[in-house]
Amino acid sequence: MNNSTSALAEPAADDALTRPFDGSTPYDAYVHASVLNSLQHPLTEAADEMGFLVTTQVMELWFTLVVHEWRAAAQALAKDDLDEALDALTRSRRALTALNGSWQPIAALTPAQFNGFRAAFGRASGFQSAMYRHMEFLLGEKSARMLDTQRGDPAVHEALSETYRAPSLYDEVLAFLHRQGLPVPAHVRDRDVTAPHVPDPGVVEVWRRVYAGEQHHPLLVLAESLTDIAELVARWRFDHVMVVRRAMGAKPGSAGSSGLAWLEQRAARPVFPELWEAHGAV
Repeated sequence: MNNSTSALAEPAADDALTRPFDGSTPYDAYVHASVLNSLQHPLTEAADEMGFLVTTQVMELWFTLVVHEWRAAAQALAKDDLDEALDALTRSRRALTALNGSWQPIAALTPAQFNGFRAAFGRASGFQSAMYRHMEFLLGEKSARMLDTQRGDPAVHEALSETYRAPSLYDEVLAFLHRQGLPVPAHVRDRDVTAPHVPDPGVVEVWRRVYAGEQHHPLLVLAESLTDIAELVARWRFDHVMVVRRAMGAKPGSAGSSGLAWLEQRAARPVFPELWEAHGAV
């Protein structure tokens, strides 16, 4: 048998791999693939609806992982464990990179393709994603009004309310910096954590000191990790704008928002603005 024939031959099956199990496979019992693969229910015959459904569901899973890692980072910072926090932030950065790549299956939908199934999802909108709202609250973008969408589902509403009432990831970062001897203003440290974080000149000065200091200092690594996250979130928001602009232009959003104009306004807001300002103050 020549090499090319050998390469095309069916691999020998190990009996241990092909032996049937009682019930589902251990893989399915752990990953729940059969559940995940049963959750796609297109409502039209449009060829692009399946891709839209899967893309949206995959993004929800990435949101879940990002929230998990940001909470882990916040908890580590509260314990003054910077190494553990940086590990969690690194994992979240990788998840955000994958999240941003998730746009690709629907990134070039034309208006006609999108219109082929848009009416089927009625008033459903990504604006209603509870897990994405957890992400925004953890970034410090708190809003009591954003809780109202979830009031009809008590469990989801309470979980989101807990994130709303708790210090954000950024709150924990600033508290940690204060404990490291940096002059984070008292009015920032003692503020109402249910209010959105308002950029403060004193915090800009704290970050300026970090950037002006030792270039391999762990606090600079923290600053750059947060900057990476801010950039990746901004890129996700911008890509969202571009997908909507291509698929539906300036039409109103399905949930009643202004659609593109609303997304553009959200995308223009920087994440961790004091960090970005500090880059120009060094």
